[in-house]
Amino acid sequence: MRSAFKTIRKYVPVVPMVIFALLPAAVLVHLIGAFSPRFADFFNIHIASVIRAILAFITGFLPFSLAETVVLFLPVALIVTVCGVIPNIASDKVKSWRYIFSLLSIIAYLYTAFVFTLGTGYQGTSVTDKLGVTRRGISAEDLYETAEALTEAVNISSEKVEFDENGSSVMPYDLDVLNDKLCDAYIKAAEKYDFIAPLRAKVKPIALSKPMTYTHISGVYTFFTGEANLNINFPDYTVVYTMAHEMSHQRGIAPEDEANFMAYLVCMESDDPYIRYCGTESLLEYVYSALAKADRSLYKECRAKLDRHVSGEMAAYNAFFEKYEENVAATVSGTINNTYLTIQGTEGTRSYGLVADLAVISYLDGKLTFEP
Repeated sequence: MRSAFKTIRKYVPVVPMVIFALLPAAVLVHLIGAFSPRFADFFNIHIASVIRAILAFITGFLPFSLAETVVLFLPVALIVTVCGVIPNIASDKVKSWRYIFSLLSIIAYLYTAFVFTLGTGYQGTSVTDKLGVTRRGISAEDLYETAEALTEAVNISSEKVEFDENGSSVMPYDLDVLNDKLCDAYIKAAEKYDFIAPLRAKVKPIALSKPMTYTHISGVYTFFTGEANLNINFPDYTVVYTMAHEMSHQRGIAPEDEANFMAYLVCMESDDPYIRYCGTESLLEYVYSALAKADRSLYKECRAKLDRHVSGEMAAYNAFFEKYEENVAATVSGTINNTYLTIQGTEGTRSYGLVADLAVISYLDGKLTFEP
């Protein structure tokens, strides 16, 4: 036994050995979660939440996004590997195996980290079930009724918001203050919803936000570092809602429509008028989009009731996004994201917009009121 362990130690470095030891547990959790949503809920709420918090705490000390740094370093690592490492280990059997096992351990870590942090969030019961909301089909009239209520709420909210000369709303504080305010809102939400962990963590601005905008990615939660990453190149109201959305992932809300819905609910837990405006405005856009597809005339009728400042906000966003709209990077990233989300059992990138269904059903069932 001791001899076998000594042989393994010779060919497998310590860190990869630890990762490989955790791999069977990850596979077991993944398999059980696939057959038992109740187990997946328990693991996500009571165990994965602790692991997510530990990762967020460890990487939180870094003033930059570790995940972004890793991604940017990959081309350099590939060049070093091909030009420097491989020639040096090719003639040494022990070094070769240690290098191979090190590479395999990266894949094992990514899988294990996914299962232990976010994976069971896709397997458990939905947020709607936890909130007592039953999904069902909705009509254009249902969408119109909801959009009308949201329109009235956002019109009132906009009265407390400052807009610039281009029509965009202006966030009255910096990202650090926003981060603190949304963390406070999540702490309040955790008192109301027992499936939300009371976590305080710093969201990381992406250094290359402008180039990233061409991919249409406004934010991303990297489960392998525990970081919620934010594209700060987008307009302010989008930044607020995206931060709340990525914080939802960081707290175990995995499906995109549910993370969008929770982002709205959390924004409304805040006592800050700008955050409440951003939550209402962002949810309204999803409902407007669904209504426009269902009945264009009803959409136009509802849109005519929108305050000119909010209408200007939407126009300003369209003007901003125009130059980023169609490009190869967006197509590639969209395909990758859609594939990932589909594999997780969701409706792919279409799932982002399904938040409109959740809003409509919750509103019509009396589970949700739209307050300014």
